[in-house]
Amino acid sequence: MDRAISAPRTIAPELPPTPAPAPRQPPRLSLRNRYSLFVTTMKVILPATAAALILLVVAWPHLTAQREGFRIDVADLGLEQAKTLSMVNARFDGIDERNRPYTITADVATQSSSNENLITLEAPKADITLEDGAWLALSAREGRYDRGRNRLELSGEVSLFHDKGFEIRTESARIDLARGTAEGSEPVTGHGAAGSLVGKGFRILDRGRRIIVLGKSRLILLPGAQEAVR
Repeated sequence: MDRAISAPRTIAPELPPTPAPAPRQPPRLSLRNRYSLFVTTMKVILPATAAALILLVVAWPHLTAQREGFRIDVADLGLEQAKTLSMVNARFDGIDERNRPYTITADVATQSSSNENLITLEAPKADITLEDGAWLALSAREGRYDRGRNRLELSGEVSLFHDKGFEIRTESARIDLARGTAEGSEPVTGHGAAGSLVGKGFRILDRGRRIIVLGKSRLILLPGAQEAVR
């Protein structure tokens, strides 16, 4: 009997494991491309942020509850109020054409909306240095100060007091701060150590050295008046 001869078995050698492929890196952007991306992003973010802030400002008064007091909204302010500028306890300092100082104060000063040099004054007062160190103090209910022209207009219970003890009262007066003069065209009364006067108007000239009463006037001098005014 013939025997079948089997072929020898061939065993394949074991192969080393195949390494896993390395993960692919995303392409790197150049500096120029990164800058372009930044600019594009900002073009989207900035307008969106600005719009959000505007909406917040508009909506904020409606989001907050008001328990006490009151609130003034932007809509409550008129156009003229926004244009004008007011100051409490205002003070203005200046010098005349001979470098002598003057000072103007007021409880409230309001700048004109059409001319920044025009100032409306409430309860104004002024101290003006005159010739030889003398001074003139003025006060009134209302006034208007023209900073550009160095002019002061007073109205309502106007009082002009000279440091020699003489006071003039009237309803309106115009003062040239640069020249150190004053005048008025309404009835005037005055009194002092020298006597009293009544007139239809007045002028203060030569930086306070001369006071002229206008119109039909009356002057009453007291004994020793010449010595009193020296």
